[in-house]
Amino acid sequence: MNRVGIVIVSHSPKVAEGAADMVRQMVGNDVPLAWCGGDPGGNLGTSVEHILKAIDAAWSEAGVAILVDLGGAETNSEMAVEMLPAERQGKVVVCNAPIVEGAVIAATEASGGSSLDIVRRTAEELSPQ
Repeated sequence: MNRVGIVIVSHSPKVAEGAADMVRQMVGNDVPLAWCGGDPGGNLGTSVEHILKAIDAAWSEAGVAILVDLGGAETNSEMAVEMLPAERQGKVVVCNAPIVEGAVIAATEASGGSSLDIVRRTAEELSPQ
């Protein structure tokens, strides 16, 4: 079964890695998962190139949901999606959800075989109203 992949993008590599570790411990290894954080110089920030690599690492024909921490991570993730080949662009979404809680609930939903739209909507239910 193709399960939706999850990508975690944080300004901090330690936050991204920690959130991914939490997802693995709570959901297991059935969901494609990748993370990236920090700029190419090893400082706080995000990198479109790193996000593209993470999307490739978590790629699934069922799609990929990206969870981000701050505005720059969202902007760079959206740029990465725009740089994908046309046939992949519609299968990748940036979720408006808290990064840790959103990643865990999105991966939980994905592990059950839910569609990309359901994975995104479930994660976004955690957003403050």
